[in-house]
Amino acid sequence: MRKQSMTINLVNTQEANGLDPEKPMFPISVVADILKVHQRTLRIYDDENILIPSRSPKNRRLYSFNDIERGKFIQYLTRELGINLAGIKIIVHLLKQQNISPGKYMEHISKVAQELNISPETQEENRIKLSRRGRKFKPSDDEE
Repeated sequence: MRKQSMTINLVNTQEANGLDPEKPMFPISVVADILKVHQRTLRIYDDENILIPSRSPKNRRLYSFNDIERGKFIQYLTRELGINLAGIKIIVHLLKQQNISPGKYMEHISKVAQELNISPETQEENRIKLSRRGRKFKPSDDEE
């Protein structure tokens, strides 16, 4: 089973320092480095209305601390759970409807999984199955 990486909740850290977590401050290059993704990935998230940054007067993308938290959550959904962009759109939309702050996304999803009695083993099995999508199907020894 894959270990979850420990991450610092940037939103809570910045709120404690008196900074506005919604203030757009970071260019796309910095956010791409923080999230360990290509800048093109962030542009796709923007095009798909999943992670929408603010724009500078020169029309450059600027991200806030909350945007970074949303990005971490999106990475968790894609990398750990194998959810595609269509599924992420639905999840993000539902979380916004419930007024859940970006810093609480992971906590909320874990709570929902516990309430539904989805074991970590089942979650890992689903992640593995979903990560195989798009690959050529090879029947297992049991199916031959």
